[in-house]
Amino acid sequence: MTEMAQTDNRVAVVTGSSSGIGRAIAIRLAAAGMHVVLHGRKPSERLDSVEQEILASSLSGGLKARVAKIYGDFSSDIQWPKFVDDAWAQFGTVDCWINNAGGDVLTGERSSQSFQEKLAYLWKTDVVSTLMLSRLVGKRMNEGQRDADPVGGLSIVNVGWDQAANGMEGDSGELFATTKGAIMAMSKSLAQTLAPGVRVNCVAPGWIQTSWGEQTSEYWDGRAKQESLMHRWGVPEDIANAVWFLCRSESSFISGQVLPVNGGFRYGYK
Repeated sequence: MTEMAQTDNRVAVVTGSSSGIGRAIAIRLAAAGMHVVLHGRKPSERLDSVEQEILASSLSGGLKARVAKIYGDFSSDIQWPKFVDDAWAQFGTVDCWINNAGGDVLTGERSSQSFQEKLAYLWKTDVVSTLMLSRLVGKRMNEGQRDADPVGGLSIVNVGWDQAANGMEGDSGELFATTKGAIMAMSKSLAQTLAPGVRVNCVAPGWIQTSWGEQTSEYWDGRAKQESLMHRWGVPEDIANAVWFLCRSESSFISGQVLPVNGGFRYGYK
């Protein structure tokens, strides 16, 4: 079957889609013919540019992908049910939900906060919101399954971290092992709860060159390259391709899995 046959007229929601990995995921799914609901914490030029790029590519490629934008601050728990309702209202259904949104404590104003403040923020915006949104979305998907949907055609994809299971030294290692490790573990439990109607998987990115990677030190640049068997940074499109694979109906027998996307991890860098 062609790529379009697998995804045409299906709907994907991508949280945190204004930049980086989320942006790449939204563009990739739209390129496959899916209608995409974009998400940002608030209106922004960056989210507008993602919408414009998708629409321009869809038009030039003869596709029929449609785009919608909705907003929500996931540090506020009252936003979660409203956001899910708003997402369903855009196209009347959702086939694939990607929980990509997460807090940034490495750059910007939060980079100067204490370890405890960063942990509390990440726990709410990354861990609790991913779990609660997944529960709401999974319940909604199972209740509204269409007879025409193939088994395994509905899916949730979460975003973890490839080093969470083995750990990394320092504040950042402790923060992300705690939060992303929790997301990877919860994905396996959610897969069991929501089966067989909804598949749940998790991608675990390695060193991906987003905004932090573009401005990092010589040490971290060298470490990122040495810890991959491919000897390079990953790019957001590497993660987007993995998510697209997990969203496809061709992946209908894949659930409860954590997929590292890291170029093959090499241990022992000093």
